[in-house]
Amino acid sequence: MKNILLFGFFFCTLAGCKKIIESTQENLVVKAMTDGQWKVTRFKRDTADVTANFAPYLFQFRTDNTVEALNNNAVESKGSWAADAAARTIVSSFNNNAALTLQLLNGTWTITNNSWTFVEAIQTVNGEVRTLRLDK
Repeated sequence: MKNILLFGFFFCTLAGCKKIIESTQENLVVKAMTDGQWKVTRFKRDTADVTANFAPYLFQFRTDNTVEALNNNAVESKGSWAADAAARTIVSSFNNNAALTLQLLNGTWTITNNSWTFVEAIQTVNGEVRTLRLDK
């Protein structure tokens, strides 16, 4: 009986540690995304480079899971974002009233490489492979 109780305590402790680690990872992602403004420095639709379409924009991610698309330092559009550190994904969404360029950012992006100052991600939409790089 003592071994069962010890195993139960050990299992609960491990489960709690896993949740703490996941929470810490999520907090780090939020900190990295919300600290500073981001610029699209590469955006490809299959082999077509459309990075220039993003030239006027900076993006400010907020801790309340909103994102602002700034054009000449003014908020042109607001959207939402969410991160999943364990899955290495970020979901973003701008509404249908946003510029078509901003709507290209909608969907779930799989992070392929990142640091505190850049994020590289990929997604496939209707067979079209999109690649994205954001830099601070």
